[in-house]
Amino acid sequence: MNSRFGLVLQALRQSERRTINLGIRAAAFRLIAFVVSAVGTGLAGILWANYARFVSPDMAAWTKSGEFMAIVILGGLGTLLGPIVGTAVYLTLEQVLTSWTEHWMIVMGPILTMIALFGRKGMTGRLFGQNNND
Repeated sequence: MNSRFGLVLQALRQSERRTINLGIRAAAFRLIAFVVSAVGTGLAGILWANYARFVSPDMAAWTKSGEFMAIVILGGLGTLLGPIVGTAVYLTLEQVLTSWTEHWMIVMGPILTMIALFGRKGMTGRLFGQNNND
């Protein structure tokens, strides 16, 4: 986040026009970010297929990307530990709520909504005291 690359991506997110006027080639940085993301996603898919020894079409369903977004929201946006904490919280909540009711998603939805509304840094910001005013 605080490297030159991370700062340029933050600047592009805030104002692409201003970043281009500073002399930064936005397309090149966005392309590099996309490639890094694709490599990470491909590696995760390879590791999952190796672990599960079976990949079904269910893994490509749109609900999986929704689960991943919920995990990122729970953990905290723009943090390194966010996805790890988010995964632990999400799986714990899922286990507790499924033991309580079959319709656990009805309870999980408002929890995710409250965290998204009141805690931009998610659980990571709460646990490690990060400032939510970024």
